[in-house]
Amino acid sequence: MAYFSSFGGGFPHSHGRSREMGGDSALYDLLGVTKNASETEIKKSYRKLAKQFHPDKNPDDGEKFKDISYAYEVLTDPRKKEIYDRYGMEGLKESGSDGGPGDMDDIFSHIFGGGGGPFGFGGLGGFGGGGMHSRHRKRKGEDKLHQLKLSLEDLYNGKTSKLQLSKNVICKKCKGYGGRQGTKRHCNPCNGRGIRIITRQIGPGMVQQQQQVCTECRGEGEAMRESDKCKDCDGRKTTKETKILEVTVEKGMKEGQKIYFRGEGDQQPGVEPGDIIIIVVEKEHDLFRRDGVDLFINHKINITEALCGFSFSLTHLDGRELIVKSHAGSIVKPGSMKLVEDEGMPLHKNPLEKGNLIVKFIIEFPESSFESEDKLKALELILPDKPEAEQPETEEFEDVVLMDLDPNYRDGKSRSSHAYHEDDDDDPRHGGPGVQCQHQ
Repeated sequence: MAYFSSFGGGFPHSHGRSREMGGDSALYDLLGVTKNASETEIKKSYRKLAKQFHPDKNPDDGEKFKDISYAYEVLTDPRKKEIYDRYGMEGLKESGSDGGPGDMDDIFSHIFGGGGGPFGFGGLGGFGGGGMHSRHRKRKGEDKLHQLKLSLEDLYNGKTSKLQLSKNVICKKCKGYGGRQGTKRHCNPCNGRGIRIITRQIGPGMVQQQQQVCTECRGEGEAMRESDKCKDCDGRKTTKETKILEVTVEKGMKEGQKIYFRGEGDQQPGVEPGDIIIIVVEKEHDLFRRDGVDLFINHKINITEALCGFSFSLTHLDGRELIVKSHAGSIVKPGSMKLVEDEGMPLHKNPLEKGNLIVKFIIEFPESSFESEDKLKALELILPDKPEAEQPETEEFEDVVLMDLDPNYRDGKSRSSHAYHEDDDDDPRHGGPGVQCQHQ
């Protein structure tokens, strides 16, 4: 098997006129596929190898990464693949197709669905030929997230909110250069790397090395004299600007939904601005609770309403007054739920369609002895008959009476009573372990 030492001539070839060399499989071997492999198989294999040997992950495997990237570029280009299959590497050279990996960002865009490589580290620096500079995609800056707290009324009716934010913009005076054109020089403190290695002693015979961004060039590897720096941006290339965004909250939006402002993020020279992303946060409501497109409320009614019907007024989220009715004879049981159709939340993007309003009922019973015995007997005649009490077969039985249970009841006694007896245990008058009288 043949291996590559570098681009631009590292492939084995012979001198002279090209002839068919159908046995050359070095590029296929690099990707670990057969000569009959489909483009999907080649793509899958390359994705795996690119992640394994990417220089940002494995700096020592840079040459290997370049080789497999070039192999992928050839084998996924129909014209180059045909030349390689027929004439081998020498055929690619003579046809002018052996120009190295070309635009690596284009390869990654095809494989991973966007520029910047499989790990999001931007371009590949000096890899590749002249096509890199002409077709290079800008690296995208970071997105910025902002929370927008909204009431349930806002999400029901929709609204437009204004959001003020501060962001970096390219300096208008120096146009992002940082100072006078042509005054940048190689940064000596970091040797042009943008970072400095700081060594500090942490104990006897023990030192620690740390990487720090170079303060002289701010991590760029190039610096300029103070007198050459732009007075507006102080050499930072960007200035601060206040921006007001109008955020349109559509009807039916929900918690966690995102609103995008493309390209409104911080600006940097040579970098595509990121996005401003607004995240919807729903505030808790005093009455309504939302679950998807449905709204829930709890409503208290008394025993008479539960048995004989009721009517109550409800102010909806859009200010409308709803009269909610239950017909006489429609019994409402404790904890039961009923719904009002089409009075829930509007559907996002289709606000004419709505969910339902669901009402959970809490039945309030009257206090004990709320009426005289005569009226209770009259009420008993109206209500359904009580089942007759079963009499025991034996003549020996005892009548017992139900009593109200103390809310502090615990372990066979109320808490207050339990605490009382615990205090008694410490009382010397009850023989407890407390202070005892001293014998004379």
